Amino acid sequence: MKKILMLLLCGITLPAFAEDAEGNQWILNLREISLNYSNTSVGNAKEYRNSPISQFSMDSQYNIVGKFDGLLDYTNSEGLWRTNLLLNYGKVKIKPVDGPSETTESADKIWLSTEYAFKTWQVSDFDVGPFGQVAYQTEFTASQGSPRYKVISAREGIKAFEGTYVKELYGALVEEYDFTYSNARNTKMAWEIGTRLEYPFREGVKFTGTGRYTDYFYYSKYVGTDLEYDLDLTAKMEVDLTETIAFAPYVSYRRGKARGAHRAGDNFTIGLSLKYADLFHLN
Repeated sequence: MKKILMLLLCGITLPAFAEDAEGNQWILNLREISLNYSNTSVGNAKEYRNSPISQFSMDSQYNIVGKFDGLLDYTNSEGLWRTNLLLNYGKVKIKPVDGPSETTESADKIWLSTEYAFKTWQVSDFDVGPFGQVAYQTEFTASQGSPRYKVISAREGIKAFEGTYVKELYGALVEEYDFTYSNARNTKMAWEIGTRLEYPFREGVKFTGTGRYTDYFYYSKYVGTDLEYDLDLTAKMEVDLTETIAFAPYVSYRRGKARGAHRAGDNFTIGLSLKYADLFHLN
């Protein structure tokens, strides 16, 4: 693991100090700054009441969620260096008929990652090559009844990227160091596949889809809320209002099975998003 992290650090550091040659680009991609209104239905939430994953423990509800997704890319003829900051937060207050008001998180995620993907092969209109990524994920606030989620992860695998329709398609080995419940880490390993697709139906109308499936096969200790698998899918139809602002109905689905639960938890969301996105060439 230490060797992998050292190699990855070299891969993401050297491009930052290299002189920009012809064809090399620095791009700031504000992929999404949005407000999302949604109606969420949650299955088997009682079994996941103490889970640190708010999407499985929340109440079924209407809610508004804010999202920021920004990328800083450096590309050259050999590879792509990408740093990603993702912020996602939503909270709703519910007053049951027979009980006091309750405040529940509907989304809470801070994700910071950096990765380097090599352009080893050209397949169709996208590049393919090995990649490495390190990431840190946490929350703004802890979910009710559970500590704050804190995980450092590393991914090593192969990726196809930056095609016309296939923006990302990868398979990777994942190593996670989970510090959620104490300073003593819980080490987990998994296989993961993920994708991001875009398809323009016509000018001003675009479909985007993202998906990720993680299958865990090793844990250094038993924690009942640790997932055995995690599936996360989102589909969105974006209709441009201006060059940078779009209106986008969307659906998302997340499903996972905790080690200490008898049944899987799931989260199905139908929503509307008002989204700002723009590209800035920094060369």
